[in-house]
Amino acid sequence: MATLLKVQAGLFGEQSQSTQLADRFVARWRTAHPNGRVIVRDLNANPLPHLTTQRFQALNTAPEDRTPEQQIVANESDALIEELKNADTIVFAVPMYNFSVPSTVRTYFDHIARKGVTFRYTEAGPEGLIKGKKTYAFLARGGVYPDGADTQTPYLKQFLSFIGLDDITFVHAEGLAMGEQSRERALALAHATIEELTSARAAA
Repeated sequence: MATLLKVQAGLFGEQSQSTQLADRFVARWRTAHPNGRVIVRDLNANPLPHLTTQRFQALNTAPEDRTPEQQIVANESDALIEELKNADTIVFAVPMYNFSVPSTVRTYFDHIARKGVTFRYTEAGPEGLIKGKKTYAFLARGGVYPDGADTQTPYLKQFLSFIGLDDITFVHAEGLAMGEQSRERALALAHATIEELTSARAAA
């Protein structure tokens, strides 16, 4: 069974522009995969605790040496990683807040970046261990960020590639807070891109 994991982080839930773009893609994916399964990880509705010394130590302690409290933390992280491993297609819906991704996304990344689990270091450098997944990132922004001024896309690309998700397609909708005309133009362009992606690749 084909499985899609959608990770969303907008403050306004289903009304967030990034989530609505992702949902538009997911709807097309469902059409192409009528028996497929969609898993939603809503980081705004169910945020993860920020990384602390105690949580970091729990994630880096050998399973046989963990305390019961540390095992609870490790179990949370393991569940997030299993979602990634079990998905064929991964979709991120990420707004831009204060020139970066929401803190909930960074916290999510803190809990899935596990040495020996999602990445490892080799003589040739780091190697991501979550491989063979097609990833889409739908990014919404109030302003317009030309090449060189975008901190959101490079960060996501760097982190996701680090854990092995290097087949990434980005869909941007920007200028959403710059007036109705700018908003409508940006969303129309993003919608056209989604239509093209799902038609060309059968939403694979």
